[in-house]
Amino acid sequence: MGIIASPSVQVSCGPGVPAPLTEGVSARLRPLIVVGVTHSQSCLALTGRLRALRTAGFRVTLISSPGRILDRTAASQGVEAFTLPIARKIAPFADLISLARLCRLLYRIKPDMVEFSTPKAGLLGSLAAAVCRIPCRVYVLRGLKLETAKGLKRRILLAAERLAAACAHRVLCNSESLRSEAAALGVAPAGKLHLLGEGSSNGVDMARFSPGPSTVRRKCGFSARDLVIGFVGRLTRDKGLPELVQAFEVIRCVEPMAKLMLVGWFDAAEDHVDRHLRTAIEHHPQIRVTGFVPDPADYYRAMDLMVLPTWREGFPNSVLEAAASGVPVITTHSTGSRDSVVPEVTGLLIPPGYPEAIIEAVLTLLRDPERRKRMGGAARAWVMRHYADERVLELTVEFYRSLLAPERTARMVPSI
Repeated sequence: MGIIASPSVQVSCGPGVPAPLTEGVSARLRPLIVVGVTHSQSCLALTGRLRALRTAGFRVTLISSPGRILDRTAASQGVEAFTLPIARKIAPFADLISLARLCRLLYRIKPDMVEFSTPKAGLLGSLAAAVCRIPCRVYVLRGLKLETAKGLKRRILLAAERLAAACAHRVLCNSESLRSEAAALGVAPAGKLHLLGEGSSNGVDMARFSPGPSTVRRKCGFSARDLVIGFVGRLTRDKGLPELVQAFEVIRCVEPMAKLMLVGWFDAAEDHVDRHLRTAIEHHPQIRVTGFVPDPADYYRAMDLMVLPTWREGFPNSVLEAAASGVPVITTHSTGSRDSVVPEVTGLLIPPGYPEAIIEAVLTLLRDPERRKRMGGAARAWVMRHYADERVLELTVEFYRSLLAPERTARMVPSI
């Protein structure tokens, strides 16, 4: 069942995980699940999930394009990883090559189950798994990129989603609104679209993301009196960054102590921000850009509130992490994001694309510290009740166990 690495498909192993060619017999009897994403950045959304599956008795193999985040994720989660280049943009020739490599890889390692997600890996991986007749195929829908596309591109993306879903036995949605939107668009029949609990991929580590002191303000040059507005995520158009920066220019005129902290990186994806906006952000005296942060927990604690003016989501982890940290959140009515806030209780919901709405909501909360405190407390309690990682990951493991044949489930030996 081993695979010999080639220049196009390379293998690495996390600590304590035997290489495929040297596995023991008992290890090889455990069911093998392949988890695949397009870009190594997406591995950030798998933290906790991979370890939970491995601990439950699965052998876990992770596939994505090469990158340091892939290597770090495999090491931290204790799983095997294969690098396989997959283009994020529409690239027919490159996509055919990636599809052929995925077919070859799946045919050789013969997994019992696959889980592919993110648009390109979801399509190519699900298609390859169907070609190889993998007995159990799951497509995880983490969002609908087509929601911000128009014309021919939108039709192509919708067709790709439908094909990925058709190749899968189950389509697992991150949130209730995402499931509803997928059904309305005809991505898959309603009976094929599943939601675990109230949603979320991994849940939230409530001990790691919690209220408390932070050293981040000092690092950023902020004072204790500053009013810090936070943002966490990729710095792109679809995340609402242009509207947020436009709104901040007005907010800081009204509230001179306001500061904007952007926790994330300028992503080179199709929805990247233009050069002029990026330059303006990087040279703005009241805005701090952190770049990629492997652990944002301390950054949430430095915020007075968080804003995510996104146009589309699956279920934003950053909102749940901020809420667990006792930070009220302003986000949009967009698919996915509207599930992450209890309006007027844990935060505020606004329409996407309107800087005026951001200005009004931010000023409302900045001027009412007691309301922010109440919302922060309610937010942490709400996340604890519905999205604690133990609960979400237990539901995930049980879902995947239920898909296995009884004889395969019987061979699952919990790992450490």
